Amino acid sequence: MTDYQRACPLADLPETGAVGVVVDGVPVAVVRSEGQVHAIHDVCSHAEVALSEGDVEDGEIECWLHGSRFDLTSGTPTGLPATVPVPVYPVKVDGDDVLVDVHHPLNTTD
Repeated sequence: MTDYQRACPLADLPETGAVGVVVDGVPVAVVRSEGQVHAIHDVCSHAEVALSEGDVEDGEIECWLHGSRFDLTSGTPTGLPATVPVPVYPVKVDGDDVLVDVHHPLNTTD
């Protein structure tokens, strides 16, 4: 079962980059990288700052504060100091809108 909700207009996303939004009370970074749209929890697991303010490159997002990097498809940290994954969410583009399901993460962080 899915529970997609509108996160933002597709036009709000840069060709490579992220925007921070709140979907049903959950902070989400909606990210476009390498032509794909992703949704990842917008809080770094290391320092609790917004990932959407960091750089996006090669399918990863980098936390602006300490440089932790996270894979956009799995939420797995790929660069220290973070060692704990962040949730990634199902995302789809419906016409001009980006929809995200924050209630059914694609990974678990337990």
